[in-house]
Amino acid sequence: MPRHFDALVVGGGIAGLSFALEIAPHGRVAVLTKRSRSEGSTNYAQGGIASVLSEDDTFEAHVEDTLTAGAGLCRREAVELCVRQGPSRLRELVRLGAQFSPGKPGHEFDLTREGGHTRRRIVHAKDMTGREVERALLAACDEQGERIQFFEDHTSVDLILDQRRGRRCVGAYVLRPDGEVDTFLAPVTVLATGGSGKVYLYTTNPDVATGDGVAMAYRAGASIANMEFMQFHPTALFHPEARSFLISESLRGEGGILRLRSGEAFMGRYHPQRDLAPRDIVARAIDAEMKRTGDDYVTLDMTALSRAFLMERFPNIYATCREHGIDMAVQPIPVVPAAHFQCGGVQTDLRGATDLPGLLAIGEVACTGLHGANRLASNSLLEGLVFAHEAARLARELMAEGSLATAPDWDPGRAVTSDESVVVSHNWDEIRRLMWSYVGIVRTDKRLARARRRLELLRDEIRAYYWDTRLTRDLVELRNIADVAWLVVECAARRQESRGLHYTLDHAAASPRAEETLVRRDPRAGAA
Repeated sequence: MPRHFDALVVGGGIAGLSFALEIAPHGRVAVLTKRSRSEGSTNYAQGGIASVLSEDDTFEAHVEDTLTAGAGLCRREAVELCVRQGPSRLRELVRLGAQFSPGKPGHEFDLTREGGHTRRRIVHAKDMTGREVERALLAACDEQGERIQFFEDHTSVDLILDQRRGRRCVGAYVLRPDGEVDTFLAPVTVLATGGSGKVYLYTTNPDVATGDGVAMAYRAGASIANMEFMQFHPTALFHPEARSFLISESLRGEGGILRLRSGEAFMGRYHPQRDLAPRDIVARAIDAEMKRTGDDYVTLDMTALSRAFLMERFPNIYATCREHGIDMAVQPIPVVPAAHFQCGGVQTDLRGATDLPGLLAIGEVACTGLHGANRLASNSLLEGLVFAHEAARLARELMAEGSLATAPDWDPGRAVTSDESVVVSHNWDEIRRLMWSYVGIVRTDKRLARARRRLELLRDEIRAYYWDTRLTRDLVELRNIADVAWLVVECAARRQESRGLHYTLDHAAASPRAEETLVRRDPRAGAA
């Protein structure tokens, strides 16, 4: 039997939970999470939330910093919306119980600075901001009782479209932990699935970041925009046992200096802001220096700061480095770039609406125009809060006019349990390696063409295996990363210029005209 709700939210990070909380007084909400309800990128966010909260800062300065980082491709209306709503949305988080690091006497918050910002405007909870935000939002959701129902270890497979109602999205097919597929129906479906860092071999993202929302929306026929702009965080910890651990940009905001292994500081050769240059510039600089010197990593030097300050300001990073034999108070931290944030995604308007009726997208999965060609540090949690609020306002209208949807149950066809799971693990590994090698920080036409050819063969192989095999979470995720990888390559190949995060040796100059890259699957195409 189908499960009926007033709103279906896919994802349990800052965007999904904020939306659920605003909608709960108006109807029953289902929140789907692939693993535990707190497992997602929000929980691992270290830096903070950018917002104008001090007397020496202005909305105009935050807007201009965002536009500068976005390299001419930001949508100004989206930037203005996020920046001007920032303080209100942040104080709503505080009202819900989020506790941020306090400032000095007379100052409510301790404000730090990160790359690309011209003011100290990052509100944080030491270096575990995301964990505190997730904790507060989940506690607030629990207070809603049965109005918000969580379904942990439930993996969305595909969106359900009602062809009789103009290809309206009416819900999703969802894989349960026992391997069966349920039908979830609602007048409003919200994608809040986060990003797609696991498409790359090296990433700061958790295992759940497999681009599920983008892949499902693309297969359903929604427009996908600007997937070539994958942000590589300049500083992930370089250590064989430190899997996906991020070294926050806040360390450079407090005075950290990037150095070669020889000890030479090098960012002055690349940008006037040196170590606080925008992320795309810092990541490319590190990549260039590693290739020039042949070193496997560069270092981040924090030794000019006291041990007491480092332990108080960055307790999680300090403790993790010590666990891996690195005392950041007396020795530089070895770091390398890693895939971090998806600046493109499912194209939406300023209320989170996609071009599929009934389908909204918010947070990292969406392309609102806020980030343009490169995200300004700590604007991501802000985006989740603001667009969850705007999408909730729209969702209330859709819920009021929505009728009870119907859809056929999931048809497994002649699929059987696979005895060749090696297909999944092998293809997963191959996709991530080819994306790292051919579609990384620096690109060429030849590398992109090579990646496209191989991905087309892999997608055909995965598609055949998918329809013949009973579903598992690993198989669903493999299908999704294959589709997302292809979208990244397709968008990158179409952009015949270098802009922001997309840098290609064959087209090193920026085009005088900044345009979005849009990809949309023909709804008349065959099975995906």
